[in-house]
Amino acid sequence: MEFSFPWPMSQGEWLAWTSAVVTLALGLILFLAPGLGFRLLRLQPHPDKPEAVVEGRSRFAGFYLGLGLTAVLLAQPLLYMALGFSWLFTAFGRMLGMMSDGANTPYNWAALTVDLLLAALPLAFSFGFWP
Repeated sequence: MEFSFPWPMSQGEWLAWTSAVVTLALGLILFLAPGLGFRLLRLQPHPDKPEAVVEGRSRFAGFYLGLGLTAVLLAQPLLYMALGFSWLFTAFGRMLGMMSDGANTPYNWAALTVDLLLAALPLAFSFGFWP
């Protein structure tokens, strides 16, 4: 069996691939430099709780790396759909927090826009809206 890197073939697939690469990059940052990743996400672990940094490396980075890497390496529409729905639920959780937790800040509006964009790119390709 021969393995080759599947380059995107259409404009829609390039957009979905871009979302996967951004997800992969976020995962790498959180995995290799969790302090920087936490600062980017505006999170601050408690100094007395090193478990918080471990959670960033494991749960946050693990999901971002796993889903982003498989979408990049396998380039399957269903993986892009899973990536899109993951980002869509991220946006939904952010909207709930903005409405119910008093987190209606400019940062969250900007992050919501990014979350929705990262969801729309692979979902548009997966559902055939962007060939």
